[in-house]
Amino acid sequence: MNSIMERWVQSCRHELLDRCLLWNERHMRHALREYERFYNQHRAHQALGQAAPLRTTPDPFTDPERIIHLNVRRQDRLGGVLHEYSHTA
Repeated sequence: MNSIMERWVQSCRHELLDRCLLWNERHMRHALREYERFYNQHRAHQALGQAAPLRTTPDPFTDPERIIHLNVRRQDRLGGVLHEYSHTA
């Protein structure tokens, strides 16, 4: 478990803490909660086949017409430090 935790801390430092100016403990806890949600519910993990730990992998697009007209929506989290991308209907 130590290696897993070390990897999480390293990801958190590189993707969040190195890019944010944290004002106090309350702000830090908020940022860490948002990063944890992002890490577990949205961020793709190579070991899980590009799925997030708490989200199932969406079905691949096989229809060429749907691929041509693919619309992607971006949602910023933590003031633009983290970005979530999703397909729009």
